[in-house]
Amino acid sequence: MSDPTLSEILKELARLSTAVERLAPKPPAPFDISGADAFVWQADVGQLLPVPNVNRVDVGLLIGIERQRDTLLENTRRFAHGLPANNALLWGARGMGKSSLVKAAHASVVAGLKPGAPELKLVEIHREEIESLPLLMGHMRASSARFLIFCDDLSFDGGDASYKSLKAALEGGIEGRPTNVLFYATSNRRHLLPRDMMDNERSTAINPGEAVEEKVSLSDRFGLWLGFHKCSQDEYLEMVGGYVKAYGLTVSAEELRAEALEWSTTRGARSGRVAQQFVQDLAGRLGVRLS
Repeated sequence: MSDPTLSEILKELARLSTAVERLAPKPPAPFDISGADAFVWQADVGQLLPVPNVNRVDVGLLIGIERQRDTLLENTRRFAHGLPANNALLWGARGMGKSSLVKAAHASVVAGLKPGAPELKLVEIHREEIESLPLLMGHMRASSARFLIFCDDLSFDGGDASYKSLKAALEGGIEGRPTNVLFYATSNRRHLLPRDMMDNERSTAINPGEAVEEKVSLSDRFGLWLGFHKCSQDEYLEMVGGYVKAYGLTVSAEELRAEALEWSTTRGARSGRVAQQFVQDLAGRLGVRLS
């Protein structure tokens, strides 16, 4: 049997190359961001799912968090205009408007953009898909639009090492974070990690200080920290009044105060979320549809 000729070898290599290309996964299609201002990242298919109608409230209804509101709005405006801005961590008491503020700030800034300015897109990434954040940022790097990546209720439990991917994506690696990408996260925890996880690292590490520093350094990747704390009774009633006025509900001041306070007592909490839930119940009893 004679040895194969060079042309036969080349043909065989071409055949093998074609077979390998068929087996290889297809590259994801380019992002189509023309259909909406907000999207949800689907890591399993590497695509953005448009969200035509975002579940959010007007920024003017976020009462009791004026300082946090103004700070995040200014940071978002700077980013939208190509100026330096910081990743933001909104942490603290539940129900006090952390995620609502992110969505309202995005809508407010988009409404104020001049024609011809780069688009500002809001992209939500779920906590379970945070390891795919570098892939998502890689897709966004070449886009002319600007992106706010938003992760709601971000936290990490013991044994979960995906926080290292987040650290590298935000400020680490040789590429760094794309200049057209900013990351906003909300969490009930200031350092995103449970206290027992940090204490365990301190007790088992050869150098306890270094082990804890690695955990705490994640929150240091956020240049902007905004704390949200439990509201007072007066602030809670002001929140209720703001929603009642915005929705055009007719109820006496005395009746509104008594029912709102009773509602918060039965819930065992006072917050913007509790105020909104009370007003939804009130509107239902009054037979008023909320737009």
